Amino acid sequence: MGASGAGKSTLMNVLTFRNRGKLKIDGDIRVNGVPVDKSKISNISTYVQQDDLFVGTMTVREQLTFRAMLRMDKRKHTQERLQKVDEVLHELGLQKSADTIIGVPGRIKGISGGEMKRLSFASELLTNPPLMFCDEATSGLDSFMAHSVIQSLKTLVSEGRTILCTIHQPSSDVFELFDEVFLLAEGRVAFSGPVSDALEFFKSNGYPCPNNYNPADHFVITLAIEPGQETHCRERVKNICDNFEASEANKEIMEKTKEMSSHPEEHLQQVMDSLKESSRYEASIIQQVKCLFWRSWITNIRDPMVVRIKFIQTVFFALILGLVYLKTNDDYEQKDIMNINGVIFIIITNLSFYHVFSVLNVFPFEVPIFMREYGTGLYSAGVYYLSKTIVEIPFLIIIPIIYMSILYWMSGLIQDGAAFINATGVSILISNAASSFGYVISTAAPSTTAALAIAPALMIPFLLFGGFFLNSGSTPDYLIWLKYISWFYYGNEMLVVNQWEDVNNIRCSSGPSCVPNGELVISTLNFDQDNFYLDLGLLFVLIAAFRIIAFLILLIRAKRSSL
Repeated sequence: MGASGAGKSTLMNVLTFRNRGKLKIDGDIRVNGVPVDKSKISNISTYVQQDDLFVGTMTVREQLTFRAMLRMDKRKHTQERLQKVDEVLHELGLQKSADTIIGVPGRIKGISGGEMKRLSFASELLTNPPLMFCDEATSGLDSFMAHSVIQSLKTLVSEGRTILCTIHQPSSDVFELFDEVFLLAEGRVAFSGPVSDALEFFKSNGYPCPNNYNPADHFVITLAIEPGQETHCRERVKNICDNFEASEANKEIMEKTKEMSSHPEEHLQQVMDSLKESSRYEASIIQQVKCLFWRSWITNIRDPMVVRIKFIQTVFFALILGLVYLKTNDDYEQKDIMNINGVIFIIITNLSFYHVFSVLNVFPFEVPIFMREYGTGLYSAGVYYLSKTIVEIPFLIIIPIIYMSILYWMSGLIQDGAAFINATGVSILISNAASSFGYVISTAAPSTTAALAIAPALMIPFLLFGGFFLNSGSTPDYLIWLKYISWFYYGNEMLVVNQWEDVNNIRCSSGPSCVPNGELVISTLNFDQDNFYLDLGLLFVLIAAFRIIAFLILLIRAKRSSL
């Protein structure tokens, strides 16, 4: 405990080797006298952070099952893992809400705040760690929920675990549940020992706790630096810290620490055994893929309204555009050239914007969860990225097929089965290229709002150099590189060639400037029939390049967050 800025979170981060940044740290960290590093402390402990981060569309049981499959000892069978899930649910009183959706505050109704906090502890208890660190365990909870959560921790302590917990303004009944208190002030130790001894220590220093007053409030207020009285408060804090440093209680702690450091084998056989199991939490790649794909799939389909809207929207726009460009045969005249080229580019544009915007929230929404789980070594960044992108593939195939099946035959595109299959295949590739570009924005953007603001600005240049608004042969030399990284350009050239290459006659009612056949339409746009397969290959290259770039951005963000 301690006032704001006393160093509670910094101490917790130092002990757990997390978020140290550029802190200069002296000394070493020992568990019962045994020196530990980041991997060893992770192996015998768990860190329950202040914010409860979960995928809200999962149930409590599914969340624990997911963690059990990835975090528990790889030597345990599936049945043993599921049994452990049931035990933890019982241990923390979560049986009634086991099959309830976790929920997202403000969006999806789910479990209560107290249950969510207990779920945080349950997620970490699956590995049965002997040591637990908890940051602000009662933050955001009312007094009843706070008491319930700390009582759960008290039960865990009675079963042989050690729990270190930072806490903010506990009520008197919550404070009484703690065995020992470690008070910090200005980065120094003001007291360490049993709660009852703390009251006596402060009384002996001239700061007795008033009757019927919460001891926790008394300690925090006494050690706080009040605005306007900084000099006086710092002097008071210095005296208290100096007095504790010179006290018999502190000398006893130092002697005990020195003794344990000299003979660690007498005190830590169990923990030393744990330290030897260096790969205790590492699930195999196959197991990671299975679990993450399962969670991603649940996230995608758990809300049927979203899935339904995707398909309704696809059918609706296809019908509307089909009615706008309505033509039920391929007997073309001059005015049809503009209409057909227009519908081709509308197909590309509509599919591109739809699929870019549909993936913009994929990563910003889950990045905090990913950062935390990646930081604890739950899975690798590559497996997470792969699962999130693979689970979108069915939609990237089915939606273009539905879209083209309606619009192709309504808009007067060439009435040929092979041409329809080619056009549908190209539309699937365009959708995948657009979504891959969307992943680049999604992984780079700090939030969904930022991604939505950035995406249109970045897509307009690709749109301009797609060969519809600007003739392909008119592209300025200094901007030609934009044309070659535009899926609009490759998709447009392929669909135009697919449409016009076998059209041998276009009726001309009057005028000398008639375009008599499809080949001339292609050449007028500065497209080349021989480029069809080259464009096909380059679309695949673009899809791969965008996805690799997106993965590298995600990996860099993950590495930076774990420093």
